Amino acid sequence: MKKLFAIFSILAIFIAAMGLFGLAAFMTERKTKEIGIRKAIGASSYRIVVMLSSQFLKWVLLANLVAWPLVYLALQNWLQNFAYRVDLQPLYFLLATAIAIVVALGTVFYQAFTAARTNPVESLRYE
Repeated sequence: MKKLFAIFSILAIFIAAMGLFGLAAFMTERKTKEIGIRKAIGASSYRIVVMLSSQFLKWVLLANLVAWPLVYLALQNWLQNFAYRVDLQPLYFLLATAIAIVVALGTVFYQAFTAARTNPVESLRYE
């Protein structure tokens, strides 16, 4: 049961990361001109990566803040049926949030870094 749960958890995280990667690719494609203008004005690649990644970071944090009370109530209800139960501590929720942030930023970083390294002339040529 433990192995099956681990396999399906990893599969779910992989599918979510692929969706996030597609969303990041779509967002960078739509913001190509904005990135080109920022690069032409003199923005560093670091600032562009931060700009693109911060939008995803906000949504991940908001999703975690919404999920914390729901998960807490669900786990409290589920753990009542066990003789040897584990107390829920805030550290578990913070650790889950940190893992979600690492997965999200790791997924988005490649697209953001690729967009930040492009030549601004390529995106502004046809304007």
